Amino acid sequence: MSLVEKAISKLRQAVGEERSNAEEPSGDTANVRTLLAVDAPALRALGYLPEEERNREFADQYRQIKRPLIQKALGIGKGAAGAIVSDPRVIMVTSALPGDGKTFTSVNLALSIARERDVSVLLIDADAPKPHISELFGVSRERGFLDALIDETEAVEGLVLPTSIQGLSLLPAGTRLENATELLASNRLRTVLRDLCAHQPRRLVLLDSPPLLVAAEGRALVPNAGQVVLVVRAGQTPPQAVQDAVALFGEQQAGGIVLNDMTSGPGNRYYGYGQYGGYGNHGDDTSAPG
Repeated sequence: MSLVEKAISKLRQAVGEERSNAEEPSGDTANVRTLLAVDAPALRALGYLPEEERNREFADQYRQIKRPLIQKALGIGKGAAGAIVSDPRVIMVTSALPGDGKTFTSVNLALSIARERDVSVLLIDADAPKPHISELFGVSRERGFLDALIDETEAVEGLVLPTSIQGLSLLPAGTRLENATELLASNRLRTVLRDLCAHQPRRLVLLDSPPLLVAAEGRALVPNAGQVVLVVRAGQTPPQAVQDAVALFGEQQAGGIVLNDMTSGPGNRYYGYGQYGGYGNHGDDTSAPG
């Protein structure tokens, strides 16, 4: 059995054991929820967490990425010109093309936000074509996001899975559907996101989205995102693809570019963070080894 297969098996076993033995504390014993285990060693073995010796460096880097997102999220309601905009608590993590590292970024950004004292984070697997988050956490067979979209009687909060990490919950992708694009472009999506935000006013909703230039589902999500974080892989994502992706959402939605896989020296790779329009000029960006 390969390392990846062992890690997946370990992650799924941990999920099963946690659901059997752990319960979320609650004053309402009739509404006890089991906790979804988050197995950090398994995530690390699968390449979704940094090596242990780089944990502190990555933590510092993601603090720089999340801080402006949280600050904007808590200033809910108005854009710069006073116009009503999509709720900035809804943060879409996407990329121009596949393979740029947007799921890695979604997972690590969610874990970083969960450390905050004043906000919590709900990580939604909104990548209908390739639900990597659901597979990664062993919940690909659970009902979730798409089920709430297709059934207007479904209370979406009942599909949210609390995890063993305080401040972090997860909404799986749910049942795969042929008409996912149309559902993501429907009024029902706005209702679902509104309900999730209303249930916990200081919760950030993080959407792991399909790449914008290759998946219609990703483009359908854009109008409902208050902030869009674009993940770009250094030396791989063509600059024109970045420009084309940025053109798909408004300036008020801009949450920043995460430039990953940059090399600052032999063997040193890190994530960089910059505002839109700064691609290719990162001399002043807040980037750190990782």
